[in-house]
Amino acid sequence: MSEDGLTRTALYEAHLDAGAKMVEFHGFELPIWYSSIQDEHLATRAGAGLFDVSHMGFLRFSGDGVLSWLSSISTQEYLNFASGRCGYTHFLDHDGYIIDDMIFAVKSENEVLGVPNASMVEVMLDWFSSLLPDDGSITIDDISDETSILALQGPSSTSVLREVLGEANAIGRFRCQEIAVNELGISGWIQGTGYTGEPGVEIFLGNTDAPRLWTALLEAGADLGLVPVGLGARDTLRLEKGYLLSGQDFLWPGLGVEPEANLPDGFLARDAGETAVPYGLDVEHDFVGKHRVVESLKSGAKWHGLECLERGPSPRPGHAVLSADEEGASVLGYVTSGGPSPSLGRTGIAMAYLQPSSLGQEVWIQSSPRKRVKASIRRPPFV
Repeated sequence: MSEDGLTRTALYEAHLDAGAKMVEFHGFELPIWYSSIQDEHLATRAGAGLFDVSHMGFLRFSGDGVLSWLSSISTQEYLNFASGRCGYTHFLDHDGYIIDDMIFAVKSENEVLGVPNASMVEVMLDWFSSLLPDDGSITIDDISDETSILALQGPSSTSVLREVLGEANAIGRFRCQEIAVNELGISGWIQGTGYTGEPGVEIFLGNTDAPRLWTALLEAGADLGLVPVGLGARDTLRLEKGYLLSGQDFLWPGLGVEPEANLPDGFLARDAGETAVPYGLDVEHDFVGKHRVVESLKSGAKWHGLECLERGPSPRPGHAVLSADEEGASVLGYVTSGGPSPSLGRTGIAMAYLQPSSLGQEVWIQSSPRKRVKASIRRPPFV
């Protein structure tokens, strides 16, 4: 814990040693960058990046029938996942609005591990607890504070992983397992997930072992282009792949807080149909809030990608998206995430909720009070 009350991860000293620029993020003191956002972004796309994401939550759901229970309260059908598989899901309130999203891993038919967003751990614990069976058959353990999470991402990540933790831990995308015996003596959990769109893993281990593994990975990956990466590039990497950011691309109205961007009231109160994330939604089963999702799939606003077709100020959250570059043009929606794409020569890209629109349609982003930038609606990923 720092003097100003911010939580420091087990890798705090390692970040300082690497020259990190530290910032406050949801009550944690974390690196925003080490060299530059641009360099770290491109290094992850070309080689590999190592991220400290220990601010994320880590929950254990246990008990007979845990898969059926989780299916009943989320947009994903857990019964379709065998042990050793991971997935993505939304949790909706009774009105159908997204409370939070979560990556989950099925450890066995009686145990599931989940990774909620940093700022939403307590909120989600309260929500889950309110829906637990009365017979006490399901329990939830919050193991966030005792767990460090390292994300190793990029084309070279598997080679680095093999060098440090051995072939037995070189798992595939959306696979998961206990960390197999290795020369470092590291134990914990590993899963083929991440937030960059690149091959890679997330490694969950005890806080005391985290600095040792961090150092070993960086040393083994030095000749393969591995670099430490901060929050800045983590955000640009996920934007290029079209991944949602909790609190920015959706915001649960039950929190009673306003978004940072200047958006119409309630604009970020969304459901899983509007976010158009197909791999986290299974409408063939019943779940809390399903009624709104079904209606949204039929009509209404959808989350789209936008790629700028001309130079100008980069699109940012809160920018209006218009039907034409003229007075009186209709507002189709608003940007929720946006910025210059490092992989595309800093071309402006964005995500926005838009009224019914078509792929390839040209629109204009009000990127400054006096400038509208022409853009095309497209389906992510951008790279």
